[in-house]
Amino acid sequence: MKLPVTSYGESGSPVVVMHGLFGSGRNWMTAARRLSSAHRVFAFDLRNHGSSPHVDTMTYPEMAEDVQETISSLGVGPVGLVGHSMGGKTAMLTALTYPEVVDRLVVVDAAPVVYPPQFLQYAAAMRAADLSNVERRSDVDAQLVEAVESPGTRAFLLQNLILDDAGARWRPNLPVIEAALPDLSGWPSDVTGSYDGPTLFVYGGKSDYVKHDYRATIEAYFPRVEFQVIPEAGHWVHAERLDDFLATVTPFLA
Repeated sequence: MKLPVTSYGESGSPVVVMHGLFGSGRNWMTAARRLSSAHRVFAFDLRNHGSSPHVDTMTYPEMAEDVQETISSLGVGPVGLVGHSMGGKTAMLTALTYPEVVDRLVVVDAAPVVYPPQFLQYAAAMRAADLSNVERRSDVDAQLVEAVESPGTRAFLLQNLILDDAGARWRPNLPVIEAALPDLSGWPSDVTGSYDGPTLFVYGGKSDYVKHDYRATIEAYFPRVEFQVIPEAGHWVHAERLDDFLATVTPFLA
């Protein structure tokens, strides 16, 4: 499918940015505006997230095909492709499967490995929340406390809550996302080959998503890879340490 796109900037080489699980293109707004001084930046909403249509399946091959189709429809490729977490895995598979649309690749705090499906409790808690008679986000925040201890994580999840005259509802397709989480936490077992374009893995020093033990696997897929750690960042690198992130990524995209 063609994905919803928000664009920033009028000139420069094209850059596509992609969010992680339970995110949307809006998560990249501040970074995209900063990058747009030198690039045309396109923020995608991946399937079942943001403004994208709700569909019944959600696999990395499907999402990579969505990205390829959307880049092709924009007529701007090849692009600098930037993805965080789930968006990072989608970006990796897009580069491996459709290298003709990817000029260079930036993967933010993700690796082509299998992770424990740690977000299952978040999806279940969001689905279980009673949204009847909800007037404020704080009403739902209180319902998520037991399953989601971190106030920052709850605030991030609550960005997905729509409150309007029709009542309260979740923007993402939670049932499909919850069912897909075991696959989304993994990595397709049949992926072969490599992407020979310039590749940058940026990760947080306080995160364990890109361990040193993963480097051999990463280098097999991406032989021209560079690694850069942002020491004071956790998993949400570009949100937690934006200046440090841009200082690392901007020269690479240029």
